[in-house]
Amino acid sequence: MKLPNLPKIVCGQMDLLWENKHGNFEKVRGLLDHCDASPASMLVLPEMFSTGFSMNVPLIREPEPSETEAFLSSLAREKRISVVGGIVSKGRDNRGRNEAVAFDARGELIARYCKLHPFTFGGESEYYEPGSAIVTFPWNGFVVAPFVCYDLRFPEVFRVATKKGATMFLVIANWPSRRVHHWIALLRARAIENQAYAVGVNRCGSDPKLEYPGRSVVVDPQGEIIADAGDSEVFLSAEVDVNTMSAWRAEFPALKDIHSNFLGDG
Repeated sequence: MKLPNLPKIVCGQMDLLWENKHGNFEKVRGLLDHCDASPASMLVLPEMFSTGFSMNVPLIREPEPSETEAFLSSLAREKRISVVGGIVSKGRDNRGRNEAVAFDARGELIARYCKLHPFTFGGESEYYEPGSAIVTFPWNGFVVAPFVCYDLRFPEVFRVATKKGATMFLVIANWPSRRVHHWIALLRARAIENQAYAVGVNRCGSDPKLEYPGRSVVVDPQGEIIADAGDSEVFLSAEVDVNTMSAWRAEFPALKDIHSNFLGDG
């Protein structure tokens, strides 16, 4: 008997064109045409995928209606896949919001998450306001929690997401080469300690300030890397299995021993 196909995560690792939305839209379409993204897949694109990690909020923030959201929605609908990508929307006090947005295979917006931890060391908090809520959405039996880049260094928010039912984390990023060993170690740690899949999608190449290593990975609930995009521009797909996650949580029920008195509701 033929087993049903497992859903696939497609890590959309790109060398982003600087502050060039339409150029990046075309790049996404070209790369997607050469990868295995069958219906029921989920394409995950990097943080600020259409512009790069720019602090020029007046230039790159989305108009109303958002052209980048319209692009993601149409891509999802045309390919019959779910799509997650990073955008910049308008915040308060002329600051922006560094967000991850998710669309289902009908092109409907199903989640909007704002980065909880702007990267103060890199000046982001001057130009972008912090988010205030953890968000989840359902996908092929998983409960998915999106995060953005620097959020990865704060394990408490991943634990709160797990308390909310998360079984898969998506971390979209512009994570620099000089700290790539932290990127890999922290993604594996978030997967292990929460017994969940951790998907990290990073950019490669360079912008006017930094070099980026790529290294987009899919990590299983025991911390094993099951897909690694390396350092070049590629859309890499990997199968994920909610039953694998559930079986491991049943076999080794460590999450039942969480001391809830020491953890807030987030």
